[in-house]
Amino acid sequence: MRPSFFHHLHPPTIPASQSRFRYTLGAGGYSVFLTLVLLVSGALLMFYYVPTPAEAGPSIQMITFLVPFGALVRNLHYWSAQILVVVAAIHMLRVIFTGAYNSPRRFNYLLGLSLFVLALFLDFTGYVLRWDEGVRWALVAGTNLVDSIPWIGPGLYRLVMGASQPGPAALTRFYTWHIFGLVVLLLGVGVWHIFRVRRDGGIAVPPPEQRSTPQRISRFELVRREGLAALIGTAVLLLVSAFIPAPLAPPMSEVTSQAADSSAPWFFLWVQQLLKSGDAFWMGVFVPLVVLAVLGAIPYLLPAVKPDELGRWFPRSGRPAQVLALILVLAVLGLTLAAALAPPA
Repeated sequence: MRPSFFHHLHPPTIPASQSRFRYTLGAGGYSVFLTLVLLVSGALLMFYYVPTPAEAGPSIQMITFLVPFGALVRNLHYWSAQILVVVAAIHMLRVIFTGAYNSPRRFNYLLGLSLFVLALFLDFTGYVLRWDEGVRWALVAGTNLVDSIPWIGPGLYRLVMGASQPGPAALTRFYTWHIFGLVVLLLGVGVWHIFRVRRDGGIAVPPPEQRSTPQRISRFELVRREGLAALIGTAVLLLVSAFIPAPLAPPMSEVTSQAADSSAPWFFLWVQQLLKSGDAFWMGVFVPLVVLAVLGAIPYLLPAVKPDELGRWFPRSGRPAQVLALILVLAVLGLTLAAALAPPA
Protein backbone atom coordinates (compact mmCIF):
# COMPACT_ATOMS: atom_id res chain seq x y z
CA MET A 1 0.00 0.00 0.00
CA ARG A 2 1.30 3.44 -0.92
CA PRO A 3 1.49 5.71 2.17
CA SER A 4 -0.76 8.78 2.22
CA PHE A 5 -0.10 12.19 3.76
CA PHE A 6 -1.45 10.97 7.10
CA HIS A 7 0.84 7.93 7.01
CA HIS A 8 3.85 10.16 6.45
CA LEU A 9 3.04 12.01 9.68
CA HIS A 10 4.03 8.81 11.51
CA PRO A 11 7.33 6.92 11.70
CA PRO A 12 7.61 3.86 9.42
CA THR A 13 7.40 1.48 12.41
CA ILE A 14 7.13 1.69 16.20
CA PRO A 15 7.70 -0.95 18.93
CA ALA A 16 4.65 -3.16 19.35
CA SER A 17 4.80 -3.41 23.14
CA GLN A 18 4.81 0.36 23.65
CA SER A 19 2.10 0.98 21.05
CA ARG A 20 -0.55 -0.87 23.05
CA PHE A 21 -3.41 1.10 24.56
CA ARG A 22 -2.62 -0.14 28.06
CA TYR A 23 0.77 1.59 27.83
CA THR A 24 -0.07 4.89 26.08
CA LEU A 25 -3.77 5.08 27.13
CA GLY A 26 -4.21 6.88 23.81
CA ALA A 27 -4.00 10.15 25.74
CA GLY A 28 -1.66 11.97 23.37
CA GLY A 29 -3.69 11.07 20.30
CA TYR A 30 -6.98 11.91 21.97
CA SER A 31 -5.57 15.30 23.00
CA VAL A 32 -4.91 16.08 19.33
CA PHE A 33 -8.36 14.75 18.37
CA LEU A 34 -10.14 16.87 20.98
CA THR A 35 -8.18 19.95 19.94
CA LEU A 36 -9.38 19.49 16.35
CA VAL A 37 -12.99 19.12 17.55
CA LEU A 38 -12.60 22.33 19.57
CA LEU A 39 -11.22 24.23 16.57
CA VAL A 40 -14.06 23.15 14.26
CA SER A 41 -16.89 23.60 16.76
CA GLY A 42 -15.44 26.92 17.96
CA ALA A 43 -15.28 28.23 14.41
CA LEU A 44 -18.96 27.34 13.93
CA LEU A 45 -19.95 29.08 17.17
CA MET A 46 -18.19 32.27 16.04
CA PHE A 47 -20.84 32.76 13.35
CA TYR A 48 -23.48 33.46 16.00
CA TYR A 49 -21.66 34.53 19.16
CA VAL A 50 -21.68 38.30 19.78
CA PRO A 51 -18.74 39.41 22.03
CA THR A 52 -20.40 42.37 23.75
CA PRO A 53 -21.65 42.49 27.36
CA ALA A 54 -25.21 43.20 26.25
CA GLU A 55 -25.37 40.47 23.59
CA ALA A 56 -22.98 37.73 24.73
CA GLY A 57 -25.43 35.98 27.07
CA PRO A 58 -28.44 36.33 24.74
CA SER A 59 -26.37 35.07 21.78
CA ILE A 60 -25.52 31.93 23.78
CA GLN A 61 -29.24 31.51 24.44
CA MET A 62 -29.97 31.93 20.73
CA ILE A 63 -27.31 29.36 19.76
CA THR A 64 -28.73 26.90 22.27
CA PHE A 65 -32.45 27.25 21.51
CA LEU A 66 -32.87 28.77 18.04
CA VAL A 67 -29.92 27.92 15.78
CA PRO A 68 -30.32 24.53 14.03
CA PHE A 69 -27.99 22.04 15.75
CA GLY A 70 -26.62 24.97 17.77
CA ALA A 71 -27.09 23.21 21.10
CA LEU A 72 -25.27 20.13 19.81
CA VAL A 73 -22.34 22.16 18.51
CA ARG A 74 -22.11 24.15 21.74
CA ASN A 75 -22.28 20.97 23.81
CA LEU A 76 -19.56 19.39 21.65
CA HIS A 77 -17.36 22.42 22.19
CA TYR A 78 -17.96 22.48 25.94
CA TRP A 79 -17.46 18.77 26.60
CA SER A 80 -14.43 18.55 24.33
CA ALA A 81 -12.82 21.33 26.37
CA GLN A 82 -13.55 19.61 29.70
CA ILE A 83 -12.40 16.20 28.51
CA LEU A 84 -9.25 17.71 26.98
CA VAL A 85 -8.14 18.95 30.42
CA VAL A 86 -8.62 15.45 31.87
CA VAL A 87 -6.95 13.66 28.95
CA ALA A 88 -4.00 16.08 28.88
CA ALA A 89 -3.49 15.54 32.63
CA ILE A 90 -3.60 11.76 32.12
CA HIS A 91 -1.04 12.07 29.31
CA MET A 92 1.31 14.10 31.52
CA LEU A 93 0.97 11.61 34.38
CA ARG A 94 1.57 8.72 31.99
CA VAL A 95 4.83 10.34 30.93
CA ILE A 96 5.88 10.71 34.58
CA PHE A 97 4.76 7.25 35.69
CA THR A 98 6.57 5.56 32.78
CA GLY A 99 9.73 7.66 33.08
CA ALA A 100 9.39 9.03 29.54
CA TYR A 101 10.98 12.36 30.50
CA ASN A 102 14.64 11.34 30.32
CA SER A 103 17.08 13.26 28.17
CA PRO A 104 16.65 13.99 25.24
CA ARG A 105 12.93 14.28 26.06
CA ARG A 106 13.30 16.75 28.94
CA PHE A 107 12.60 19.86 26.86
CA ASN A 108 9.64 18.21 25.15
CA TYR A 109 8.27 17.36 28.59
CA LEU A 110 8.26 21.11 29.31
CA LEU A 111 6.49 21.75 26.01
CA GLY A 112 3.83 19.24 27.01
CA LEU A 113 3.45 20.91 30.41
CA SER A 114 3.07 24.27 28.63
CA LEU A 115 0.32 22.79 26.44
CA PHE A 116 -1.53 21.64 29.54
CA VAL A 117 -1.37 25.16 31.02
CA LEU A 118 -2.57 26.66 27.71
CA ALA A 119 -5.49 24.22 27.68
CA LEU A 120 -6.46 25.40 31.18
CA PHE A 121 -6.33 29.05 30.15
CA LEU A 122 -8.35 28.34 27.00
CA ASP A 123 -10.94 26.55 29.09
CA PHE A 124 -11.01 29.44 31.58
CA THR A 125 -11.40 32.16 28.91
CA GLY A 126 -14.09 30.13 27.16
CA TYR A 127 -15.88 29.76 30.48
CA VAL A 128 -15.90 33.53 30.95
CA LEU A 129 -17.25 34.12 27.42
CA ARG A 130 -20.61 32.73 28.53
CA TRP A 131 -20.99 36.10 30.34
CA ASP A 132 -23.82 34.84 32.51
CA GLU A 133 -24.50 34.69 36.23
CA GLY A 134 -22.58 31.43 36.52
CA VAL A 135 -19.20 32.99 35.66
CA ARG A 136 -19.01 35.79 38.22
CA TRP A 137 -16.43 34.04 40.40
CA ALA A 138 -14.31 33.16 37.37
CA LEU A 139 -14.34 36.74 36.13
CA VAL A 140 -14.14 38.77 39.34
CA ALA A 141 -12.18 36.60 41.78
CA GLY A 142 -10.03 35.07 39.06
CA THR A 143 -8.89 38.40 37.64
CA ASN A 144 -8.44 39.85 41.14
CA LEU A 145 -5.75 37.22 41.64
CA VAL A 146 -3.81 38.91 38.84
CA ASP A 147 -4.23 42.26 40.60
CA SER A 148 -2.83 40.76 43.82
CA ILE A 149 0.61 40.10 42.31
CA PRO A 150 3.15 42.49 43.90
CA TRP A 151 4.49 45.33 41.72
CA ILE A 152 3.26 44.06 38.34
CA GLY A 153 -0.27 43.06 39.33
CA PRO A 154 -2.13 46.30 38.51
CA GLY A 155 -0.46 46.55 35.11
CA LEU A 156 -1.26 42.92 34.29
CA TYR A 157 -4.82 43.47 35.46
CA ARG A 158 -5.29 46.37 33.03
CA LEU A 159 -3.76 44.23 30.28
CA VAL A 160 -6.22 41.42 31.00
CA MET A 161 -9.31 43.52 31.69
CA GLY A 162 -8.67 46.48 29.41
CA ALA A 163 -9.30 48.93 32.25
CA SER A 164 -8.70 49.45 35.95
CA GLN A 165 -12.22 48.14 36.72
CA PRO A 166 -14.34 45.33 35.20
CA GLY A 167 -16.23 46.61 32.18
CA PRO A 168 -17.11 46.04 28.51
CA ALA A 169 -13.42 45.90 27.50
CA ALA A 170 -12.93 42.76 29.61
CA LEU A 171 -15.14 40.62 27.38
CA THR A 172 -13.35 41.86 24.27
CA ARG A 173 -9.98 40.98 25.81
CA PHE A 174 -11.09 37.50 26.84
CA TYR A 175 -12.65 36.89 23.43
CA THR A 176 -9.47 37.95 21.64
CA TRP A 177 -7.27 35.80 23.83
CA HIS A 178 -9.61 32.84 23.45
CA ILE A 179 -10.00 32.79 19.68
CA PHE A 180 -6.62 34.19 18.66
CA GLY A 181 -3.84 34.67 21.21
CA LEU A 182 -4.10 31.39 23.11
CA VAL A 183 -5.08 29.38 20.03
CA VAL A 184 -2.01 30.57 18.12
CA LEU A 185 0.18 29.66 21.09
CA LEU A 186 -1.51 26.26 21.47
CA LEU A 187 -1.08 25.40 17.78
CA GLY A 188 2.51 26.64 17.67
CA VAL A 189 3.63 24.81 20.81
CA GLY A 190 1.55 21.76 19.80
CA VAL A 191 3.26 21.43 16.42
CA TRP A 192 6.64 21.92 18.12
CA HIS A 193 5.75 19.24 20.68
CA ILE A 194 4.76 16.71 17.99
CA PHE A 195 7.90 17.52 15.99
CA ARG A 196 10.06 16.92 19.06
CA VAL A 197 8.37 13.58 19.68
CA ARG A 198 9.64 12.41 16.29
CA ARG A 199 13.03 14.11 16.68
CA ASP A 200 13.63 12.64 20.16
CA GLY A 201 13.01 9.10 18.95
CA GLY A 202 9.28 8.60 19.42
CA ILE A 203 8.04 6.41 22.25
CA ALA A 204 10.53 5.94 25.10
CA VAL A 205 11.79 2.32 24.93
CA PRO A 206 14.82 0.39 26.16
CA PRO A 207 17.83 0.00 23.85
CA PRO A 208 17.22 -2.62 21.09
CA GLU A 209 19.37 -5.28 22.78
CA GLN A 210 17.38 -4.96 26.04
CA ARG A 211 13.84 -5.11 24.67
CA SER A 212 11.64 -8.05 25.55
CA THR A 213 10.51 -8.45 21.94
CA PRO A 214 11.74 -7.04 18.62
CA GLN A 215 8.20 -6.94 17.22
CA ARG A 216 7.11 -3.65 15.65
CA ILE A 217 3.94 -2.38 13.95
CA SER A 218 3.82 -0.39 10.72
CA ARG A 219 2.53 3.12 10.20
CA PHE A 220 -0.45 1.61 8.36
CA GLU A 221 -1.51 -0.33 11.43
CA LEU A 222 -0.91 2.71 13.63
CA VAL A 223 -3.12 4.94 11.44
CA ARG A 224 -5.80 2.22 11.43
CA ARG A 225 -5.80 2.15 15.22
CA GLU A 226 -5.90 5.93 15.44
CA GLY A 227 -8.82 6.06 13.00
CA LEU A 228 -10.73 3.51 15.08
CA ALA A 229 -9.97 5.46 18.27
CA ALA A 230 -11.21 8.68 16.61
CA LEU A 231 -14.48 6.98 15.61
CA ILE A 232 -15.01 5.74 19.16
CA GLY A 233 -14.18 9.17 20.55
CA THR A 234 -16.60 10.82 18.14
CA ALA A 235 -19.39 8.44 19.13
CA VAL A 236 -18.80 9.07 22.85
CA LEU A 237 -18.67 12.85 22.35
CA LEU A 238 -21.89 12.84 20.34
CA LEU A 239 -23.68 10.75 22.97
CA VAL A 240 -22.53 12.96 25.82
CA SER A 241 -23.36 16.14 23.90
CA ALA A 242 -26.79 14.87 22.91
CA PHE A 243 -27.90 14.03 26.44
CA ILE A 244 -25.90 16.29 28.80
CA PRO A 245 -26.26 20.01 28.02
CA ALA A 246 -23.51 22.52 28.68
CA PRO A 247 -24.14 24.85 31.66
CA LEU A 248 -26.37 27.83 30.99
CA ALA A 249 -27.45 30.64 33.31
CA PRO A 250 -29.29 33.96 32.91
CA PRO A 251 -27.21 36.62 31.12
CA MET A 252 -25.09 38.77 33.43
CA SER A 253 -26.55 42.26 33.55
CA GLU A 254 -23.63 44.00 35.24
CA VAL A 255 -20.15 43.09 36.42
CA THR A 256 -19.79 43.83 40.11
CA SER A 257 -17.00 43.47 42.62
CA GLN A 258 -18.85 40.61 44.31
CA ALA A 259 -18.81 37.08 42.95
CA ALA A 260 -22.28 36.28 44.32
CA ASP A 261 -22.91 32.58 44.89
CA SER A 262 -21.11 31.34 41.79
CA SER A 263 -17.88 29.38 42.03
CA ALA A 264 -14.78 28.60 40.02
CA PRO A 265 -14.86 26.22 37.07
CA TRP A 266 -14.24 22.67 38.22
CA PHE A 267 -10.58 22.63 37.15
CA PHE A 268 -9.83 25.63 39.40
CA LEU A 269 -11.90 24.55 42.40
CA TRP A 270 -8.70 23.56 44.19
CA VAL A 271 -7.46 27.14 43.88
CA GLN A 272 -10.79 28.42 45.23
CA GLN A 273 -10.37 26.12 48.22
CA LEU A 274 -6.82 27.38 48.79
CA LEU A 275 -8.10 30.96 48.83
CA LYS A 276 -10.09 30.14 51.97
CA SER A 277 -6.82 29.48 53.80
CA GLY A 278 -4.96 32.74 53.41
CA ASP A 279 -3.81 35.67 51.32
CA ALA A 280 -5.00 35.82 47.70
CA PHE A 281 -1.51 36.13 46.21
CA TRP A 282 0.14 33.41 48.27
CA MET A 283 -2.70 30.91 48.04
CA GLY A 284 -4.10 31.76 44.62
CA VAL A 285 -0.96 32.63 42.64
CA PHE A 286 2.21 31.59 44.46
CA VAL A 287 1.15 28.05 45.44
CA PRO A 288 -0.13 27.12 41.93
CA LEU A 289 3.10 28.48 40.44
CA VAL A 290 5.11 26.36 42.88
CA VAL A 291 3.12 23.26 41.85
CA LEU A 292 3.84 24.06 38.21
CA ALA A 293 7.53 24.66 38.90
CA VAL A 294 7.86 21.38 40.81
CA LEU A 295 6.30 19.46 37.93
CA GLY A 296 8.56 21.21 35.43
CA ALA A 297 11.68 20.44 37.48
CA ILE A 298 11.10 16.67 37.61
CA PRO A 299 13.28 15.77 34.57
CA TYR A 300 16.08 18.10 35.68
CA LEU A 301 16.36 17.56 39.45
CA LEU A 302 15.25 13.96 40.03
CA PRO A 303 17.16 10.81 39.00
CA ALA A 304 16.74 9.66 35.41
CA VAL A 305 15.05 6.35 34.75
CA LYS A 306 17.47 3.58 33.80
CA PRO A 307 17.39 2.79 30.06
CA ASP A 308 16.53 -0.89 30.60
CA GLU A 309 13.45 0.12 32.66
CA LEU A 310 11.91 2.36 30.01
CA GLY A 311 8.77 1.38 28.15
CA ARG A 312 6.82 0.11 31.15
CA TRP A 313 4.74 1.56 33.96
CA PHE A 314 6.26 2.54 37.30
CA PRO A 315 9.96 1.78 36.72
CA ARG A 316 11.81 1.34 40.02
CA SER A 317 14.42 4.01 39.27
CA GLY A 318 11.64 6.56 38.70
CA ARG A 319 10.11 6.20 42.18
CA PRO A 320 10.97 9.74 43.41
CA ALA A 321 9.18 11.37 40.46
CA GLN A 322 6.23 9.00 40.78
CA VAL A 323 5.78 9.66 44.50
CA LEU A 324 6.11 13.42 44.05
CA ALA A 325 3.57 13.49 41.21
CA LEU A 326 1.17 11.29 43.18
CA ILE A 327 1.36 13.60 46.21
CA LEU A 328 0.59 16.65 44.05
CA VAL A 329 -2.29 14.90 42.28
CA LEU A 330 -3.86 13.71 45.54
CA ALA A 331 -3.52 17.19 47.05
CA VAL A 332 -5.21 18.83 44.06
CA LEU A 333 -7.96 16.20 43.98
CA GLY A 334 -8.51 16.52 47.73
CA LEU A 335 -8.83 20.31 47.56
CA THR A 336 -11.13 20.01 44.54
CA LEU A 337 -13.39 17.54 46.34
CA ALA A 338 -13.45 19.71 49.47
CA ALA A 339 -14.51 22.75 47.41
CA ALA A 340 -17.14 20.76 45.53
CA LEU A 341 -18.70 19.41 48.73
CA ALA A 342 -18.53 22.66 50.67
CA PRO A 343 -21.92 24.30 51.35
CA PRO A 344 -22.65 27.50 49.39
CA ALA A 345 -21.30 30.67 50.97
